[in-house]
Amino acid sequence: MTKHPHSFHIPVMGTGFTIDTPLKVARYGISSVISLVDDVLIEKVRKYHCQRLNEPYEPIEAGVPDSRAHRITAYLNLLDRLVRRQVTDLQASSFEGNGEIRRYYDLLPETDLKKQYRKMLAETDEKEKARLQDELRLQAVPGSIDVNIMTKLDCDTYRNGEKQPPEYSGAMSALRGYAQSTLRSAIVFSAGISQRLYGYAAQFEDFFPDKAGNFIKEIVLKVSDYRSALIQGKFLANRGLWVAEFRVESGLNCGGHAFLNPGHLLGPVLEEFKEKRRELYETQLKVYEKALSGMGRPLDQAPPQARLTVQGGIGTAGENDFLLNFYQVDSTGWGTPFLLVPEATNVDQEHLDRLIHAKKEDVYLSNSSPLGVPYWSLRTSYSEEARRRRIQEGHPGSPCPNKLLATNAEFTKIPICPASRLYVKRKLEHLPEEGLSPEQLAVVKALVLEKTCICHDLAGSATLKYGIDQDATPSVCCGPNILNFKKIVSLEDMVGHIYGRMSLLANSDRPNMFLEEIRLYVEQLRKEMKEFSDGLQSRQQSYLAGFKKNLLSGIEYYRGMTRQFIEDQRDRFLEELKSLQQEIEMMSLPRPAEG
Repeated sequence: MTKHPHSFHIPVMGTGFTIDTPLKVARYGISSVISLVDDVLIEKVRKYHCQRLNEPYEPIEAGVPDSRAHRITAYLNLLDRLVRRQVTDLQASSFEGNGEIRRYYDLLPETDLKKQYRKMLAETDEKEKARLQDELRLQAVPGSIDVNIMTKLDCDTYRNGEKQPPEYSGAMSALRGYAQSTLRSAIVFSAGISQRLYGYAAQFEDFFPDKAGNFIKEIVLKVSDYRSALIQGKFLANRGLWVAEFRVESGLNCGGHAFLNPGHLLGPVLEEFKEKRRELYETQLKVYEKALSGMGRPLDQAPPQARLTVQGGIGTAGENDFLLNFYQVDSTGWGTPFLLVPEATNVDQEHLDRLIHAKKEDVYLSNSSPLGVPYWSLRTSYSEEARRRRIQEGHPGSPCPNKLLATNAEFTKIPICPASRLYVKRKLEHLPEEGLSPEQLAVVKALVLEKTCICHDLAGSATLKYGIDQDATPSVCCGPNILNFKKIVSLEDMVGHIYGRMSLLANSDRPNMFLEEIRLYVEQLRKEMKEFSDGLQSRQQSYLAGFKKNLLSGIEYYRGMTRQFIEDQRDRFLEELKSLQQEIEMMSLPRPAEG
């Protein structure tokens, strides 16, 4: 894989927010990730861009065999072709005035490549200047067009009431669509291990190295801790598949779905990766070499050590630099702030305005995802308004047009979505039979009604902006970090903020990202303790005790780490750390509800 010139990437956000981000930023060397969940959206966006750019377009109808995989392949091939063309045009553009190649180099961080660019600008000898420009043109490489599959979104498909073979499931079809594309990039697996999906990846040649040890397609694992990385890495290695990158994400201080853990904080997690990175590589390599040998694919040379990247709640250049330097990560992920960069992501004008004016209570960790995983949501979004309106009108639940999250077979032979109108109706009818107390019944009913159609509504950010669907009701899955950014900005300004050339922070009192994560976990622990007391939590009391212990252990780690901070930051950090510690220590473990 080509080494990309930027030290940050744009992670996947929803389905529509980054669906075509590579078309907007890849030519400037910025890597980004698109979701492969919604092939309906993918087909609509492919048609939109083909018509906009006079590209040939042949529709791939839903009824066509293997339509999901074919739609994904066709769209990814289009992106690949268009970005290659953009890069060719950029490399041929002028270094004078507002040429695209000048923008490329102006955006870069202060690296040797940027120094080479500055040297060219300062050169007075025209012949030497032209030579330097020719070298720079060749080094203007694009960012990676990466894709994401949530392993949990692997619904079986049905045709005429009959279940189709496993390879036609949601995730496996998406994997096949990517594997058959012309992209040279990476696939990000998130949401935990999937044995059948990981095993299926081994059927595609592009995931194996060529004789020179190069990969056409790489595998990236999004993980929340070292143990998960070790287990999943070995599982893939045992099938002859190499993990090129471990992408660590905060379990709570993120956007979209929050895959919570019992208080394992980001700093200590990264510290473990830092200490055991070589051990992780050697353990994975041993299994990998044995697997490839058994497949008749002996290695001529060992693959490079996996990259380590991190994302979740990063908000300042200081935090960005600290992660890169202290934890020695290779790249940082900036998601939520990019929602306010129309040049990079898709948010319609109305929701841009709502994000800018969002208050703390407007961004909350909801139960609205049909997956049953906590989900960061903007309370003022059209999607949330539509959900509340349907409840008021006596028609709760979604019409469920896409059926991408049809995972529940509690009341039907063929699974349906827990946010669908049919499921909500059936579930509400059966709740009185479940033997709940009046208080428990009220809570469970609210949980049923809170589910919303995120698979369709997350596409609304793109379909509304592009005029594809003027009736779309977008869901916005911003993380809490959005509260620190209060204006629409250019790509130059956001990249400048990341690299410390300027500051876009609207909140001067914004806490350090590590402290904010602790605060969010304290709120979560308090919530889970109450649910346990009310008999609504299936966790054991030992889980809550471990949760509390992990938080206090993490605080001790941060206290010892503050010597790495700049002095004017250290005192405030320690003061806030002490306050959070006292708050946790005062939390008493609840007793189980009686009866």
